[in-house]
Amino acid sequence: MSDAALDHYKGGLALYGDGKHTLAIVEYDKALALKPEWSDVLQAKGMAQMHSGKLEQALAPLKRVTELAPEDPLAFTSLSMAYVRLENIDEAEKAQAQARLLSWKQEL
Repeated sequence: MSDAALDHYKGGLALYGDGKHTLAIVEYDKALALKPEWSDVLQAKGMAQMHSGKLEQALAPLKRVTELAPEDPLAFTSLSMAYVRLENIDEAEKAQAQARLLSWKQEL
């Protein structure tokens, strides 16, 4: 992994933690330019977009995370959260059901 990609990711996390979601997205985009399929960064970008009110835009990276990490319950939980905020309850419930199923599988 590129050190620069990691630096941008960490910078984005710090900005996100400070509530600077729009600036965090810029850093995540820089990390993704260097490593486009990095699911952690896609997850972080989707959450930053969601918290900055860019709900429709948040769906693309969050959906991509579920493709890259199909066994990760957090990926589906985050997607569900975005759908709830978009008031798409059917899709939110589907994503949350998948998250619960994956969590149960991990516990067994």
